[in-house]
Amino acid sequence: MSNPLDKISLDNPWHLLATGFGSGLSPIIPGTMGTLASIPLYLALVQLPLGAYAVVVLLSCIIGIKICDVTAKDMGVHDHGSIVWDEFAGFWITMLVVPLLSIPANEWRWLIAGFVLFRFFDMVKPWPISYLDKHVHGGFGIMIDDILAGVMAGLCLALLGWGLGWV
Repeated sequence: MSNPLDKISLDNPWHLLATGFGSGLSPIIPGTMGTLASIPLYLALVQLPLGAYAVVVLLSCIIGIKICDVTAKDMGVHDHGSIVWDEFAGFWITMLVVPLLSIPANEWRWLIAGFVLFRFFDMVKPWPISYLDKHVHGGFGIMIDDILAGVMAGLCLALLGWGLGWV
């Protein structure tokens, strides 16, 4: 059986995006590496007005379905670890809390807490994330569990911020 990674070409724009510009090809913790790679783009996005940020995140989720679906089909594997576009979108959803609460983008504790919370929900997959991860397939299935992980992490980030007096 061939290695699914042999079917990835970073010259293919779908593959390039799905692998988070190659970050998902890391041999260790590709999901975490993908989330780390999403941070510079987040730092650019958070400079936008809240409405524009939200539209970009929504579009990244919608087009992410196609990005992930095409790449998974090309690889012949559903939700291969190297597909990390879903981590990009999920992390950006988590971090919507920052502009929503009018937190300055340079507040690094929010970035670190958001990163940790998103990775927690993405890796542990509490219900209903675990259900969606196991029962929903295709590009939508790849995206939906990380979208929900992003929402749950974002809610926890807001609660953490309020609870610690960061707001």
